[in-house]
Amino acid sequence: MIMSKFTATALVVRHRHLPTLAALLAAVAVLSAPATAGAETVTDYFSAPVAGDARTFNHSAWDRLLTKYVVPGDDGVNRVDYAKWQGADHKPLKDYVNDLQSFDPRSLGRTEQFAYWANLYNAKTIDVVLDNYPLDSIREISIDEGLFGFLKKSVGAGGPWKAKILRVAGHELSLDDIEHEIMRPIFKDPRVHYAVNCASFGCPNIGREALTGSKLETQLDAAAREFINHPRGFSVDGGNIKASSIYQWFQADFGATEAGVLAHARKYANDALRSKLEGKKTIGSYGYDWSLNNIQRGS
Repeated sequence: MIMSKFTATALVVRHRHLPTLAALLAAVAVLSAPATAGAETVTDYFSAPVAGDARTFNHSAWDRLLTKYVVPGDDGVNRVDYAKWQGADHKPLKDYVNDLQSFDPRSLGRTEQFAYWANLYNAKTIDVVLDNYPLDSIREISIDEGLFGFLKKSVGAGGPWKAKILRVAGHELSLDDIEHEIMRPIFKDPRVHYAVNCASFGCPNIGREALTGSKLETQLDAAAREFINHPRGFSVDGGNIKASSIYQWFQADFGATEAGVLAHARKYANDALRSKLEGKKTIGSYGYDWSLNNIQRGS
């Protein structure tokens, strides 16, 4: 899940020895930004339902692929067997993504729409990884071959999230569009962050089954509990709380304060973690691991 993780501010924080390059990136971003004044937003377009008979989408192809290539680890992390997937079933994945793109999700009910967008985001992310595999991190990918893309990749801040690589209902969309212009503002549910996966170890697990409207609430709650109770989500050492950077990047979605983030965490925490978080109002540090969530060979 990716917000504006590659803004000039983030680059200055991560690369304090490159302030000039960070400023250049910001300037290029401004110059390359499209003019959208007066145009209907993606949020407006996809939040308006349309009449139709379709109320579900068949995600069985995605189900089969996830069950086959997503492997749960003893450490609680689901990893993807990208090598096998690339060699045996990349085309069926592309076919599934194309089927999703040919469908207008506005004809779906609300929970089915959520499932549609999350499944599309995750399937396309894996498709992009497979197109570029082998690699050690999704941030090695640069679909934008222009100056901005080159500069981002050169400082370890690449990634496919801003490239317009999808087309749904006549709209060219990026992965960022799906997450930040559609899912977050339309559904206003912090569990969006447990539903979309950025192919990284630090991200909440990609599930071993497709999201569906009929099971969505159960699936989202399970994903929240799974991540929050894993050290990638929250850990407490001597009273010091360390949380995933997701809760810093997207604090606005979790109550807008660290106290709000911790209240959200307690809602899904097991008894042991909840007792450690009880009464806490601040988070001591944040972290995130961008290494590819690849299967560990020999394990």
